[in-house]
Amino acid sequence: AQEIAHSPHERTKASAECCGYPVSIFFIVVNEFCERFSYYGMRAVLVLYFRYFLRWDDDLATSIYHAFVALCYLTPILGAIVADSWLGKFKTIIYLSIVYAIGQIVMAVSAINDITDANRDGTPDNMAVHVTLAMIGLILIAFGTGGIKPCVSAFGGDQFADHQTRQRSTFFSVFYLCINAGSLLSTLITPILRGQECGIHTQQKCYPLAFGVPAALMVVSLIVFIAGSGMYIKAAPQGNIMLDVCNCIGFAIKNRFRHRSKRYPKREHWLDWANEKYNKLLIAQIKMVLKVLFLYIPLPMFWTLFDQKGSRWTFQATTMDGTFGTLILQPDQMQTVNPILILTLVPIMDRVVYPLIRKCGFNFSPLKRMTVGMFLAAMAFVSAALVQIQIDKTLPVFPSSTESQLKIVNMASSQMEVTISPHDPIVLMSLQASDYMTLPNSTITVSLNTNPPIIKMFPLSERQRHTLIIPADPNTAYVTFDITSKPEQGSNAIRFVNGMSEEVNVSYYGFNRQSPVSDYVFLSQGEHTFSISNSVKSCTFSKMFRFGAAYTFLIPSTLNLTDNCGASVVEVEDIKPNTVHMALQIPQYFLITAGEVVFSVTGLEFSYSQAPSNMKAVLQAGWLFTVAVGNFIVLIVAELAKLPDQWAEYVLFASLLVAVCIIFSIMAYFYTYINPAEIEAQFMQGDEIDPEDKEKKAIELKSKDFVQQQNEQVGKTKM
Repeated sequence: AQEIAHSPHERTKASAECCGYPVSIFFIVVNEFCERFSYYGMRAVLVLYFRYFLRWDDDLATSIYHAFVALCYLTPILGAIVADSWLGKFKTIIYLSIVYAIGQIVMAVSAINDITDANRDGTPDNMAVHVTLAMIGLILIAFGTGGIKPCVSAFGGDQFADHQTRQRSTFFSVFYLCINAGSLLSTLITPILRGQECGIHTQQKCYPLAFGVPAALMVVSLIVFIAGSGMYIKAAPQGNIMLDVCNCIGFAIKNRFRHRSKRYPKREHWLDWANEKYNKLLIAQIKMVLKVLFLYIPLPMFWTLFDQKGSRWTFQATTMDGTFGTLILQPDQMQTVNPILILTLVPIMDRVVYPLIRKCGFNFSPLKRMTVGMFLAAMAFVSAALVQIQIDKTLPVFPSSTESQLKIVNMASSQMEVTISPHDPIVLMSLQASDYMTLPNSTITVSLNTNPPIIKMFPLSERQRHTLIIPADPNTAYVTFDITSKPEQGSNAIRFVNGMSEEVNVSYYGFNRQSPVSDYVFLSQGEHTFSISNSVKSCTFSKMFRFGAAYTFLIPSTLNLTDNCGASVVEVEDIKPNTVHMALQIPQYFLITAGEVVFSVTGLEFSYSQAPSNMKAVLQAGWLFTVAVGNFIVLIVAELAKLPDQWAEYVLFASLLVAVCIIFSIMAYFYTYINPAEIEAQFMQGDEIDPEDKEKKAIELKSKDFVQQQNEQVGKTKM
């Protein structure tokens, strides 16, 4: 913020203008849109990439996701120090954007898995290589996006002259809209790209494309920014106030412990022990900052819940039905509800809700708003828990470690009575399937009431589902292994059982299997057409699939391979499709977004109003640090709790935030609001300030109104 307001002699040139605006800002706005598209597009599919490409379980995928987000919010401190103390904002943006683009390209390369065929379970070959590339890519991205975060908006402010206050305000509004537009479009588009099937040897979800497009946008962002290089006003590094703050605090602590004896009189505040080296104005400013930072202590818990939109809530959506009429939403596309609601709720809160509350005579102070925001986030997780309970009711029950499950399919031409000791006999009509029955892990004896009776023994495996298939010749009955988990990413698992006396091919986009039982293949939601053929004839049939189901299609011995054979092929449902609709996630997204608007925007505006004009960067760093700590809390709680039910984990997080909310409300009750400008003015009148410092401070106070306006605008930006 110090560098944004320049005195006339600091500007060595004037930027070219178009319609009263510096031409250079158009390059900055396009750069920011592309960069935010790149970041949020990659992040939208990241947790699913961990879960379904790298094959990590939900807990590990969640942990690495939040560790990455935390790193993204720790590195802005490093970026600010480098820009202010060494390279300046322009070079910092250039160098770290190159690092950023390389990281995005490495992520796209890490998702390529077509050098050789994938394994049957979908696990990529050379897993260590994929994981290593992914981790390198994420680290580079975290340093890139975090490093440029504190630089781009301030660099845009540098482009305006002192008389362009109105244009500067418009720029930050457009800057804010570009960030949210990039976030919205990327979270809509990249899940669609991920959902495509691509590959040379095997058809898989297209993560290389989902990461490749954000990588391309980051390259475009860098090129656009460099293209405007000749038009930028580039302020030289002015020194980093955060280092001054840390040095002053460190000296005060060291000086206090150096003079622990009773002969040294006590001082009013522990920071006063820095009086010997630092002027009283700086010490007073640091006291104001620390007063606000003390209120930040409970805040990470809000971000602990908020950032689970991209992890736990996305996993929750994979077990839901995303059909909205003709519109089909992918699980990771539900994250678009957040930016849509932000763009809607911010003006509603500013123009309608807050004025209405004031008109009713309520003192809805900033700290009270933040308390309400934390409570709304807790209620969002209560809503998520209720949705999860409904989902759990619809999930299939799979066998435990001491059990197995068996289903019977009769493909014989007549009715069949099947007895599996000690169960009662089951009567099945031709081309009929039974429900799954739970059996102990052992070898079962199967009796068929044929003439003469047929008795067979089959071993069953633990924790497995099986199907006993009785073909046209019951003497050749056999047992298959069935799918034992919900199909991933909302896809559908299908397989075919050939009951004909001749071999047939079932082809579907290169899927070509022969009798008697095919492997499962996974298809996306929507209508798919299948072809069944022998060496002479073929027939087709179509099926409309929903989300998350598994089917076995029976090809009867009497099938006529002509025209449409859909009426003859028998469908057996192994796992029911998802029935809980994704629309039920909208209330939790509304609550968490309303909490974000009330908590985040208000919190930044409050912080800036309570801090000295030259230390807003310190508070920005502190605010981002709370986001990082919040993501680390997710890792700690998830690892320590190890709750068996996901809804219970949601309730745990909600309970923790409610407890923190109560603590924060008590802290807010005892907080006394201050006017930093008045306090600074009082110290400006003292003799302890050097004339040079006093002149510099006068310039800063003169520009305070602009700096605060700029920061309040940026404070509303989606970080």
